[in-house]
Parts: sequence; C-alpha cells; structure tokens
Amino acid sequence: MFRSFSMFNYRVWFIGALVSNTGTWMQATALSWVVLTELTNNDAAAMGITMGLQFGPPLVLVSITGWVADRFDRRLLLIATQTTQLLLGVVIGLLLLWGVMTLPMIYAFALALGVATAFDAPARQAFVSDLVTREYASNAVALNSASFNAARLIGPAVAGLVIVAFGTGWVFLINALTFVVMIVALILIHTDELIPRVKAPGAARLADGFRYVASRPDLAVTFVMVFLLGAFAMNFPIFASTMALEFGQDADGYGLLSSILAIGSLAGALLAARRDRARIRMVIMGSGLFGVTALVSAAMPTYWFYAATLMVTGFAVVTTLTTANGYVQTTTDAALRGRVLALYMAILMGGTPVGAPIVGWVAAEFGPRTAILLGAGAALLACGIGMVWLLASGRLHRDREYRFRLALDETRPIPVVAPEEFSDQIAQTTPIRVSDDPTAPARPAR
Repeated sequence: MFRSFSMFNYRVWFIGALVSNTGTWMQATALSWVVLTELTNNDAAAMGITMGLQFGPPLVLVSITGWVADRFDRRLLLIATQTTQLLLGVVIGLLLLWGVMTLPMIYAFALALGVATAFDAPARQAFVSDLVTREYASNAVALNSASFNAARLIGPAVAGLVIVAFGTGWVFLINALTFVVMIVALILIHTDELIPRVKAPGAARLADGFRYVASRPDLAVTFVMVFLLGAFAMNFPIFASTMALEFGQDADGYGLLSSILAIGSLAGALLAARRDRARIRMVIMGSGLFGVTALVSAAMPTYWFYAATLMVTGFAVVTTLTTANGYVQTTTDAALRGRVLALYMAILMGGTPVGAPIVGWVAAEFGPRTAILLGAGAALLACGIGMVWLLASGRLHRDREYRFRLALDETRPIPVVAPEEFSDQIAQTTPIRVSDDPTAPARPAR
C-alpha cells in the first residue's frame, strides 16, 4: 500500500502536500461559509456562482495550462503557483479581519484562485510521475489521493472550530502558512533523482492532447463520466452546507459533515493504493455506487443519519476519481501526459461552472434534497454511459474477437490463449507483436 514511500522525493512531497491540502480544505470550508452566512442571507445560488468562478479557469485555460505543464520545469512552476495562492490567502484573510470584504470582491478572489489552480493542478498531477518510476505510478497517484482526503478529514473540522472561535479571516491566514510547508518541500526535493521526462518529437502543439484523447475511446468515455460527476454530483460544499442549515447546525456542524465525508474518501484512496493497477470498470462501478448512495442520503431524516451516508458517498467518489486519475496517468503517452492531465482536470473541475450554479439554484428554490437527487441522477447517468461502452467494446467479457482491437497499455496484462483450447487457430495465425506504444494496435511480428 505504501511502496512509493521507499523514494525520498515522494516522501518529502507527500508530507508537504498533506499539510498544504489541509490548509486548502480549511480555506474551502471558510470560503463557502462566508459567502453563505456573512456576505449573503443563506443564498445557495451565490455560493454556486463562487464555485463556478473558482473552477471555471481550468476549463477555459486548459490548452495553455497543459502545454505549460509539459513545456516548463514542473517543480519551479509549482513553487510559483503555491506562492501565488499563499499571497491570495493572506489578502483575503486580512480583508475579512478588517471587515471590508464584499460579495463582488470575494467573486474576484475566487476567480484569481481559479486561475492559480488552473496552472497548479495539471503540473501537480503530472509531477507525481516525475517523482516515482512507472511501476509505482498508480500507487503514487492513489497515495496522493489519500493525502488529499486525509486533509479533508482534518481541514473542514478544524476550520469549523476556528470560524466559531476566532472568525473566518484567521482560516485564510492559517492556510497561507501551510503553503510555506509545500514550497519548502519542493525546494528539498533532489532534482537529480527525478525521473527523466519524455520529450515529444518535434514542436509541442497545444492541440496534440485533444487529438490523443479523441483517438482513445476509453479515455473519451472516462472524461464524459468525470464531467457529469464534477458538474452535478460533486458539489459537496452546496449539499453539506445547505443540509447543515436545514438540520439547524452552525459552522462546526458543517465542518464535521465534510470531515465525515473524508473518512470514506480516505478509505477509498487507501484501497485504491493496494490495487496493482487502475481499471476503467472500477470507475464505472464507483459512479454507480455514488449515485445509489446519494439517493439514500437525500431521504435521511436527521443530521446523524445523513452524516453516516456521507462516509459511503466519500468512499464511492474517491474510488471513482482516484481510479480514473490513475488510469489516465498510467495509460497516456508520457510526452503528452501534462496536456492530457490538464484536459482531465479541466473537465473534472471545469464542469463545476456549468453545474454548480444550477445545483445552487435548485437548492435555493426546491431545497437541498432535490439538489442531491440531481447529483444522484448525474452519477447514475455516468454509470450507464460507462456500462454501455464496456459492453459495446467487448471489454466486459474480453471476447477474443475484440481482444486486440482495444488500446493496449502497460498496466493491463495481455490475455493468454490456452494452446490446448485454440491449437488449430494458433497454428494458422501469424504471431502477434505488441508495441511499446500503449495506443498502437497489435500487428504481426516480423
């Protein structure tokens, strides 16, 4: 489960990311709460707009951010993005403490945070592959998710306590300090031990990532599923905060819901770390479980019953997204990984500007339970799309007719046909040679 910790660079990265992610979750909790309760009168639609502004830039800037992640030194790029987010956190915190923050100002800061995240996310995701060898990549991605969700377990609960005791401004200042830890970790990394990056032959073009995904039906289906989840099903700040208010809870009750969600999320990430490779069918199963659990949570009559369902929800969503992320990373051409991951993150995070305002409006007009049902429907639709593709592609039963039509990747073993079962066919068939290129079709050996 923890095999990537055998590498010094990954250990340093993991510690820095854990501290930084904890601060980020604290800030996310405080940002949602200040919009919902301090700058508006429980206006879920305003909260949806804030989320849309924060997650819109990854979608708008996808071609540029992916190219930057592939073109420039990712470690230095991350130092720059972390420093930018540190400064923004300090300014937001001071304005809140001085009592001069307004709703239009928080919208502007949400947009600025979104731009910084747009450059940070693909570089961060691709940098994991620079820290460990290819056979450890899937494990490292899963442990990265475990770090993210361990921080989710701690951050919101701490944020809720700090908000109640000292105010929201201090949460942003504490988050700024956590970025310092991440920057120090990036400086401590041994650059001579980083895995050499594969350079694309010829000039790197922004559109190459789009063409690559279009040529891979498995990636295209994964991206469609992730978009549906990101746009309509993963608006947890809206779901949890409005449900907390419905149950008569304060900021600490909202923070506790986020931490309970993280219990299941952490379990899902750790189980993903135990698997030898990421499989697309696990993405499909996870989205189905997420949809069913969301249906159940929408019917819960009390705060604690609702909180209990969030553990299963967290497990389902992290199983889905961690597996999807690992699958994309381990089956993508290394020279295009940054651009493909930028597209992946743009679809995951960029779906929020589309879905969050809609979900926020539904929560404001029809109640949070109806908004949760909307998310459940999106998750079940994603599962249905994945199942249809799985059956149509032949991957479910791995029919011999389809076996070598599929994109071959280094994370999936080549099916072996028993000689005694197909001896006649083998005798009449030209031997198959499998290319090192995961996207190349199998072809006769020379």
